[in-house]
Amino acid sequence: MKAAIITEKGAAPAIQDFPAPTAQAGALLVDVDTAGLGGWDVLGAYRLGVQFPCVIRGEGVGRLEDGRRVYFGERSVQPYGAWAERTLVPVEELWDVPDDVDDRTAIAMGIAATGALVPLEAAKIQPGEQVLVLGATGTLGQIALQLARHLGAGRVVAAARSAPALERLKERGIADDIVVLGGDDDVAALKAAGGAGFDVVLDLVCGQPMLNALKATRWGARIMTIGTGAGRQLNLDIADLLFRTLSCIGTGQRPPADRRAIWERLLRIAREQAIQIDYADFAFDDAAAAWAAQIDGPHAKITARVRG
Repeated sequence: MKAAIITEKGAAPAIQDFPAPTAQAGALLVDVDTAGLGGWDVLGAYRLGVQFPCVIRGEGVGRLEDGRRVYFGERSVQPYGAWAERTLVPVEELWDVPDDVDDRTAIAMGIAATGALVPLEAAKIQPGEQVLVLGATGTLGQIALQLARHLGAGRVVAAARSAPALERLKERGIADDIVVLGGDDDVAALKAAGGAGFDVVLDLVCGQPMLNALKATRWGARIMTIGTGAGRQLNLDIADLLFRTLSCIGTGQRPPADRRAIWERLLRIAREQAIQIDYADFAFDDAAAAWAAQIDGPHAKITARVRG
C-alpha cells in the first residue's frame, strides 16, 4: 500500500510502498478516507518509543470492512497511522461518525478541540469574564475562542504573532479583539486589550508570552498552560502569580470512553454553535509539503484526502 513514511527521527515523510497491516486481536483494519495532521505530530519528529520506519500517526476518518464510517485518533497500532491507505486501530479507539458530520469536522473535533475544551472547562469560566487565548491563530486556538464564548465568556481576545491571521479572526467575529505579539512592548499591548485584566488565559505557547500575559491578568485569574511552542523554561516572578492560579493541563491521557464522550459532545457543539475552522487541504502525495506547512504554522487544520 501507499503510505507517508518516516524513516528516522528528524526526517520528513515521503510517500512510499509499505507493507499493509494485517488483522490482530483487539484491533480492526480501517480503509482511510481522510487523514489529519497536527502540531503534536511534528514535534520531535517523531515520538519517543516509535519504531522506524513508520507511518505518520495523525488522525483520520475511514471505513471498516463492514462499511461503518469511523473516526480514529493517533493511537493506531505501530508502525501504522492515518497517513496510509490502510491502518490498524484498537477497537476502543474507533468511534462512529454521524452521517451529517463531514470528515474534516470529525477530525478537527478530535485532538485539537479536546485540547481546547478540557482546559477551558477546568478554568470554570464565569458569565461575562474576559478570556485571552495565546497562540490563537492555529486550529486549537480558533476553536478555543469560540468554545470560550460558548462557555460563558463575555469577551474573547486572540493573541499571536501573525497579524493577517489575527485580523481574519476579528473580521469573522471569532475574536472581539486581537493582540499582535512580538512588538516593542507586548505587556502594554496585552494590558490595553485586557482593560481591567483578563480572568482566564488559555496559554498554548508558554515561555515569555505567558509571562507577559500574567501581567495583564486580574486577581483571581486562572492561567491554563497546554503548549510549549515559545519555550519550556520560565523565569517567573512569583509576585506576578499572586492571587492567581497557574495550571499545566494534559488533555490526552484519558480512557477511550471518556475521550469519545468529549468528542461526541464537541460534534454537537460544532453543529449548534456553527464552529468555524480554517482548513489547509493537501493531496495525499504531498505529505512532505503538508509536514513542512505544519512545522511553519499553517493557521489551519491540515488534512489530506487519501481515497476518493
